[in-house]
Amino acid sequence: MPRWVAEAIGKIEADYQRSADTHLFKLPIPKLRNVEIYLKDESTHPTGSLKHRLARSLFLYALCNGKLTEKTTIIEASSGSTAVSEAYFAQMLGLPFVAVMPRSTAQRKIDLIQLYRGQCHFVESAPQMHDTAVSLARNLDGYFMDQFMYAERATDWRGNNNIAESIFSQMQKEPYPIPHALVMSAGTGGTSATLGRYIRYKGFDTRLIVVDPENSVFFDSYAQKNTELTADCSSRIEGIGRPRVEKSFQPDVIDDMIRVPDTASVAAMLWLGTIIGRKAGPSTGTNLWGALCIAEDMMKTGQSGSIVTLMCDSGERYLDTYYNPQWVRNTIGDIREHGDALNCWI
Repeated sequence: MPRWVAEAIGKIEADYQRSADTHLFKLPIPKLRNVEIYLKDESTHPTGSLKHRLARSLFLYALCNGKLTEKTTIIEASSGSTAVSEAYFAQMLGLPFVAVMPRSTAQRKIDLIQLYRGQCHFVESAPQMHDTAVSLARNLDGYFMDQFMYAERATDWRGNNNIAESIFSQMQKEPYPIPHALVMSAGTGGTSATLGRYIRYKGFDTRLIVVDPENSVFFDSYAQKNTELTADCSSRIEGIGRPRVEKSFQPDVIDDMIRVPDTASVAAMLWLGTIIGRKAGPSTGTNLWGALCIAEDMMKTGQSGSIVTLMCDSGERYLDTYYNPQWVRNTIGDIREHGDALNCWI
């Protein structure tokens, strides 16, 4: 193994050794009966999101496959959080980093990428990201990290402190230690693939429910069993939803999917802040809405158990967008109906 590669892997592993696991906490929702909802807070990673786990795995995957040298430029197609995390690891290894992203990406994410000395290359919409990243990698003689291709294979789904292993370990002393359901939104599809595979590997009686926003093809692809679907529009819930079915999306490990209206995602994101006193990102709102739908069905049928979902990142990254009422009205629409429905829970 080249000395630089060995040193690079050592740096990434040392960073992991310095890091603690993320918290899992129970949501205080008064109207829940014999059902508990837990939120795993991935915003506490060094780069502030669930994508820190993915970026670490992608860098190790590329290094161990001989794709990187000390002079390689890293290219990624990302609307923000993955790019932030990859910029962090690229800076750690002294490698140039370029993120291809829609021009509409939240300014806070752009600032964080630049904080880690990454560059941003803007396109007009999500469907343009992949081809632009491929072209840049070719022109710069760089390496396209391609989270949408490699997310599901770069992560060791059998263990190695992946997010599934962490969740089940943290649930061990809870009243319902084996969750009735795990709820996850899909961006690359890599996290849902890891969760679904781990559930089967361990033989747990847990359902994996994947939630999907509007303007995303994952839900229709799952329902129609068609992996060739594409769309010409971009998801309005930043970080999740795709205009095509990515290779990391593994429908065979999913038990069911729920399409969540964008107005419900944003309403749930804001509502969560009123019960925990912290701001989450919009994909967390999508996750929470799905978890509440499952909880409602469980109570109607007299079932008891636990539901676990994720707080994917902090809302501090979206103060100028999803936490701006005027922006929400103009971009997402009227969220009051879904907000009223959520308030019935308390």
